[in-house]
Amino acid sequence: MVRETAPRSYTHREVMEILSGLLLALLTSMISTSVIGTALPTIVGELGGQEQYSWVASSTLLTMTVSTPLWGKLSDIFGRKLMFQLALGLFVASSMAAGLSQNIGMLIAGRAVQGIGAGGLSALVQVILGDVVEPRERGRYSGYVGAVFGVSTVAGPLLGGFIVDTEWLGWRWCFYVCVPLALVAFIVIQRVLRLPRVKRAAKIDWWGATMLTGGATTLMLLLSLGGHEFEWGSPWTYGLGVLSVVLFALAIPAERRAADPILPPRLFRNRTFVLASLASLLIGIAMFGVMIYLPQYLQIVKGLTPTDSGLMTLPMVLGLFLASITSGRIVTRTGRWKAFPVAGLLLVTVGMWSLSRLEVRSSFLVIGADTAIVGVGLGLSMQMLILATQNAVERRDMAVSTSGVSFFRSLGGAIGVAAFGAILTNRVRDELAAMLAHAPGGTAGLALGTPDAIQHLPAHVRDVVIQAFASAMRTVFLVGVPAAVLGLVAVLCLREAVLRSGRSRSESAQ
Repeated sequence: MVRETAPRSYTHREVMEILSGLLLALLTSMISTSVIGTALPTIVGELGGQEQYSWVASSTLLTMTVSTPLWGKLSDIFGRKLMFQLALGLFVASSMAAGLSQNIGMLIAGRAVQGIGAGGLSALVQVILGDVVEPRERGRYSGYVGAVFGVSTVAGPLLGGFIVDTEWLGWRWCFYVCVPLALVAFIVIQRVLRLPRVKRAAKIDWWGATMLTGGATTLMLLLSLGGHEFEWGSPWTYGLGVLSVVLFALAIPAERRAADPILPPRLFRNRTFVLASLASLLIGIAMFGVMIYLPQYLQIVKGLTPTDSGLMTLPMVLGLFLASITSGRIVTRTGRWKAFPVAGLLLVTVGMWSLSRLEVRSSFLVIGADTAIVGVGLGLSMQMLILATQNAVERRDMAVSTSGVSFFRSLGGAIGVAAFGAILTNRVRDELAAMLAHAPGGTAGLALGTPDAIQHLPAHVRDVVIQAFASAMRTVFLVGVPAAVLGLVAVLCLREAVLRSGRSRSESAQ
């Protein structure tokens, strides 16, 4: 069992070579995550199961969430490079399986395994970057990570829309397209990633991992299934809620007793880690809610094609890209970082509130401006919270703290997608029932298929469906506002420490 460390300094050229392989793998996983955003309405419409729309997205986020802390710990034991390549291989295999899906259940299962691989890639990129670059210099390199996130966010929806709109390809290529990129990333990593190895005895905290995974899973089941598989006031709701609380509570003594815990209790005595994790969770709720459900508004309410709805995400992505690169370079020069997540969460709050006011007749200029505001806010905050955490912990905790913050962001995303999906499904159902109450047959026999199928409904029915979706979408985005406000409060409470520009004695000795 080994642990890879970085006791020596790396030149800028060496860092960029390593970073190129890492970012290519990250680009692959992020594209695969975002590519279905514009394609998902068509996929679900073809395979059936509109009520399971949120599960196609949230299954990936769920497994990404629960596996993220494990990848950090496994990389401490077996080495960063091996675990990174394992995550990449798992991601490729599951992508192929998802593309071969014959029903919605197979697709959800493939996406779930895909999330395990994506969780490893997203966490280990930050961990390896933390190994080879000191906190002060890490700002500009973290900006590249944020930029790749932005590029993948725009490339994914655009690519998904193009694939769905191209008859000789079809939606299955949304999953196949990432395979060549992943293989190239694997080769690049094999060639350039050379980290010194230091032997270290360590054990996997299986009991703690089970409690954390179980708690997150039961919480996701409650949010995803509540309201349509069972009533919110049913025994299932109370049972899953209590079970989730119990499992998370049992994780506390499990982590206290573990020789090498997944999430060491000492991290929760670190003010920066706790507040950054909380802010990341809340950012995840808002971010993934916009990424997954904005395409539904654009395609169903505004009648855009998948490709055009992908183009409408450009303002958000450009804002994220520019904000991430610019803030990273400024932080590298000054060593000061707190102003960026504060400004970022403020902008996310404003952007979510603006999105909650969208109507059927809202102009594309207004939609673009609203999404751009959200994008700039995300670009200013996401990478800075990880950077601040890495700067505030000892080197021995760098991997687990990075994985921990990523875990809470993914958990927030999973919660957001599931909760927003439940809200959307219930609101659309209630709105349709109210609007069609006096129509012949009411809502009986009304099946909501692909966005294109909705556009071809009889005019009087189509208008009602569009109004119902528009109203439901306003509620979805409005729910994201208090999440962003709480995130802003969390970052305001952070204490700023100037980023380190060299190794401390304690670090050097480890």
